[in-house]
Amino acid sequence: MKASQKAEILAPAGNFRMLTAAVRCGADAVYLGAEEFSARRNAENFSPDELKKAVEYCHTAGVKVYLALNILIKQNELEKAFLLARSAYNMSIDAVIIEDIGIARLLHGKLPQLKLHASTQMSVLSPAALPVLKELGFSRVVVGREMSKSELAAFCKEAEKYGTEVEAFVHGALCMSVSGQCRLSAFLGSRSGNRGLCAGPCRLPFKVKNGTGYDLSLKDLSLLSYVGELYDMGVRSFKIEGRMKRPEYVAAAVTACRQALDNRQVEPELADTLKNVFSRSGFTAGYYEGTPGKEMFGIRTREDVLSADKELPELHALYRFERKSVGVELRARINDGEPVTLILCDGENTVTVGGNPPQRAQNRPLCAADAEKSLTKFGDTPFYVKSADIEVSPGLFVSAGELNALRRAACEKLTRERTRVKTPKSDAEYTPPQTAKPEKREYKTIIRLESLSQLPENLEDVAAVILPLEKIDRKITEIPPPVIADIPDLLNEAAAAAYLENFARFGGKAALCANLAQITLVKRAGLTPIGGAGLNICNNEALVTLKSFGIDAAIISYEEKIADISRLCTEVKKGILAYGNLPLMLTRCCPLKNGVSCKDCDKNGVITDRRGVSFPIRCRGDGRELLNSMPVWLADKKDDFSSLDFIVLYFTRETPERVNEVIKAYKSGAPCDAPFSRGLYYRGTL
Repeated sequence: MKASQKAEILAPAGNFRMLTAAVRCGADAVYLGAEEFSARRNAENFSPDELKKAVEYCHTAGVKVYLALNILIKQNELEKAFLLARSAYNMSIDAVIIEDIGIARLLHGKLPQLKLHASTQMSVLSPAALPVLKELGFSRVVVGREMSKSELAAFCKEAEKYGTEVEAFVHGALCMSVSGQCRLSAFLGSRSGNRGLCAGPCRLPFKVKNGTGYDLSLKDLSLLSYVGELYDMGVRSFKIEGRMKRPEYVAAAVTACRQALDNRQVEPELADTLKNVFSRSGFTAGYYEGTPGKEMFGIRTREDVLSADKELPELHALYRFERKSVGVELRARINDGEPVTLILCDGENTVTVGGNPPQRAQNRPLCAADAEKSLTKFGDTPFYVKSADIEVSPGLFVSAGELNALRRAACEKLTRERTRVKTPKSDAEYTPPQTAKPEKREYKTIIRLESLSQLPENLEDVAAVILPLEKIDRKITEIPPPVIADIPDLLNEAAAAAYLENFARFGGKAALCANLAQITLVKRAGLTPIGGAGLNICNNEALVTLKSFGIDAAIISYEEKIADISRLCTEVKKGILAYGNLPLMLTRCCPLKNGVSCKDCDKNGVITDRRGVSFPIRCRGDGRELLNSMPVWLADKKDDFSSLDFIVLYFTRETPERVNEVIKAYKSGAPCDAPFSRGLYYRGTL
């Protein structure tokens, strides 16, 4: 039995030309964006009318359609985003791809029959996220591209227990950062990747000492040679990246993936074509193979572009004609004195059309073979005949034109049935609660330290201390304020569980959760979860969702304006990262290793952009973080904290003396005495 009978090839469609190429080359499903709320807002995308036509075209061909609604939704966009999803549901969209936990909760409650797929933007790399995703209503998860073979196999095994489908990227661009955890584009130019407008600054020159010169630019991913292996471990949707690319790229990638899934190998000539049509100095499978390193890095060279130009004309042939993807059973009855009858059945839908009674033959009577020749010419449609049962009484005549008209009418009728909306229409409504005026309250100051060596002498104005989980020991019992554990964003479950258990034994009570998996791990350890900035909270529905998970306090996304944060609801205590060199990128592949080994690294490395600006790199757990080049400073804006419950001063490389100075400045409202940034708290993102 072929793997393709139980799995799907999922292709990108940034416009109708790409959609056509994907369907004609053998995609089982496509994902596309509407004009708003898509993670590829710079693609052409689909208007409401085009979306309806896309669904009808794909469903005629037996291809599923998933709407990418995979960005963070601001509070004032919730109603519009909901209406878009409802409209797509009423068109019989097959699923919606979601990043924002707030809109996920809303859709699951209002449109329970709408299938939800968890976007890779949700940063899912650990099985512990599965119970949370299940509770949110997700039937499928798109796993992070950073997972190794053994990690993905373990994830698939656990996903089966929850009845959750696993979708994995097998070809296309590979971001340096874990999806959903990159703020580099937002901070450098207000173009947020979490809002679908990433400017791709990582593809520009960023260099580490002795590195490649492009030490944030990875080659494109290709796991096509592992598709059979991925299927065996439980992956059921094989996703191709590329909504911003050309139809020819889609055609080549889908054709190659089709071969890989059906035959477990790609023809060498097609593999070369795929490399030529788009790559960045070749492909990489470093994460999956468990060998991340310098060989994963690459850029789009002039030679790559010239190779693509040569291939493009040849690739048109791959999608020139409709693919025969829908088998039908055909029955025809041509009997004396009865209307000519044609029946088509696709296994689910059966249609019948009738014509005039046949005439008596004057010369050569119609035979079954001649009738079959006319009735089975399905031409530029996705239909083909699986079986034909044609009965023709002797001595009768029906013209080829009449039979052709009958066939066309039957095809049109079957197409209408295949595209008919079969789900009950929803008139569900969502009216966001009126935005309340910001309430003034006494906010508390929390400090986040890199280690206890930074602990200031005076903790009188500090309500709590956040410490890295992996560095916490019994000394925390000597600190007067409560200690909150900061779990590394990337840390395997066994290690995280062991650290959390120790923390609880030392008297710890709460831990900061950077992703959905950590909510589960913290609860299992008997600790109270606190929403971290990595959860990307930016609307009331997301806060209410956290409340349902037992979370009473959360750090709001630092891509949000402070004025918008102030107007969020008060069901969950809300705070911001008000100071510090904030993390702009989370990656599993260390750029510093392009120039120096871990053994020789002094752990204070930096990466420098083309303007000479240096960004610190921090190693934590199984990941690395690129920090902003200068600290966010809001001490002199402390009046704007009046509607917050807490602020976090985020210290990384500061001395204890500097920590003390900053705490005092935030108490007095002093201006900054060094280069600083306001972050995105006032300019926001597009």
